[in-house]
Amino acid sequence: MTSTADVGEVSVPKQERNGGQTTATVERAADVLMFFAEQRSQTLGVTEVAKALKLSKAAVHRILTSLRRHGLIELDESSRRYSLGIGAMKLGMAYLERMDVRTVARPELVALSERTVETATLSVRSGWTRSYIDQVTPRRELIMSVTLGVPYPLHAGASSKAFLAFLSDEEIEHYLSQPSLEQLTPATIANVPRLRREIEEIRARGYARSTAERQAGAASVAAPILDQSGRPIAVVSVSGPIERFLEDADAHAAALLRTTRLLSERFGHRPE
Repeated sequence: MTSTADVGEVSVPKQERNGGQTTATVERAADVLMFFAEQRSQTLGVTEVAKALKLSKAAVHRILTSLRRHGLIELDESSRRYSLGIGAMKLGMAYLERMDVRTVARPELVALSERTVETATLSVRSGWTRSYIDQVTPRRELIMSVTLGVPYPLHAGASSKAFLAFLSDEEIEHYLSQPSLEQLTPATIANVPRLRREIEEIRARGYARSTAERQAGAASVAAPILDQSGRPIAVVSVSGPIERFLEDADAHAAALLRTTRLLSERFGHRPE
């Protein structure tokens, strides 16, 4: 005798049915959290998030409420706008603490800052953006300081261009095929032919230069830390106020290249 269960629709346990729903909820929450992390604006409203992620405002509100309970998102009661919370910072710092390149590079950043008496920074890349993950500032009255964790496009500023120039030709062409390149300051190189020439020059001399391309009033030089295959795993820069920095830019570049060559060797890179 054949039972209905043998020939009919298989009964799916409630736990399995709920599993798919839970996974989708987690993915949407992750999308919302990453959207906050990738925006330049410090605060966002429910409508902005819902429109960008193609979710209903009710769904976004539920997700934000849940993230608030874990300290990943904070709400400004007066403006009713949301921002990343202390929990997100804890996750980010835990990630940074586990990054080998940051641990290895830290003593060299300190030495580079002392040698140049300017700010030394370390950046890593995520997709088509890069972010500062560490900095050492000098003991002097007027210094340049950066904000850690903020994503910048790969064509704006010395650190960004140092990444872009040492990617593969295919990756560079893909990046330059964008409909338009964001202009962070009037000096940002957003013209593709000019940027191509800049990339060739960076590859030839081994480092990138910037004068107010990412931040007004700042000048910098930057070079990549390369792995054993010649890929940039991080970028080190030296930066300072334009008026002071440009006088010693060549000396700063020489000190920078000594640092990045040393770090590259530690990560298995052997120059041709």
